[in-house]
Order: sequence, then C-alpha cells, then structure tokens
Amino acid sequence: MKIEPGTHCPLLDKECIQFKCVFWTQLRGTSNGQEIDEYNCAIAWLPMLLIENAQQVKQGAAATESFRNAMLELNKGTPPEVIEDRAMRRAIKDGS
Repeated sequence: MKIEPGTHCPLLDKECIQFKCVFWTQLRGTSNGQEIDEYNCAIAWLPMLLIENAQQVKQGAAATESFRNAMLELNKGTPPEVIEDRAMRRAIKDGS
C-alpha cells in the first residue's frame, strides 16, 4: 500500500489552489544525489529542506574540524609566542 499525500490546504481549509497560491514553489536541484525539478507547496518542502540543511551543516562542521586538526598538527612544536608574533605581524601588514 502506497500512501499518497492529500491536496487539502490547512491554510485555506479547502483544496490546494496550486499556481494561484504564493506558497506554490518550484524546487530545482539535487538532494541526496537525486535530481529534483518539481512544484509543491513550500510548507510541504520544509521537512526535506530542513534535513538537507542539517546534512550540509554536519559536512561543514566536519570540514572545519578536519582543517583545525591539520593546523594543530602543523603548529605542533611551534611556541605560542611565535604564533602570536606571526598573527600580529600579519595584522599590522594588513592594516587591521
């Protein structure tokens, strides 16, 4: 048994009016490797978009952590005074 979404609009409390509604939105792009080019209610898109956004945030956090770990490894053995001195010289050079 396949469950199909209904066409009842909870905002209008009647059938969806599709293209006459400001919430009727085209979504185009990729999600989880699948091409998407569909129209639907913006409110109906929210759960999928929120999940996709959470995945992108996780990937960004993982990349940031990876970069941090690489920088820590590169700076191992460098005294904190040298790192601070380099940062101050860069700031003076950039005019900050």
